Amino acid sequence: MIVVDSNVICYYSIPGARTALADRLRAQDSQWCVPPLWRSEFRNVLLGQVRRGSMHLSHAHELVELTEVMLRETEFAVDSRAVLSRAMESGCTAYDCEYVVLAEDLGVQLVTGDKQVLAAFPDRAVALEDYVEQ
Repeated sequence: MIVVDSNVICYYSIPGARTALADRLRAQDSQWCVPPLWRSEFRNVLLGQVRRGSMHLSHAHELVELTEVMLRETEFAVDSRAVLSRAMESGCTAYDCEYVVLAEDLGVQLVTGDKQVLAAFPDRAVALEDYVEQ
């Protein structure tokens, strides 16, 4: 079991340069836990792709549905006080700290591509490349 942030979810669900790495992560550890925030972040990335013309809206709909099904059973609420505290302590966004707090609550690692989160939480956050190689 791991927590993954929206970067990793996007790498996995939207074909691109890092999809193969995200596929290996999923094969290595298929129980990906997320806070509900992932949905908004993922939809926003898809919307950007649609607006830039690199994806059709129908494909974005399909990806949202597939990814929601994949993560439905492993979505957990996080404590707002803890999120705000972690954000103040680290300088990271509250968005990013939702993933950190969930990883802390579950006692697992957060797999991310976010350099600021990796620097602020070296005991909890691990880079996608480093986790897959473990």
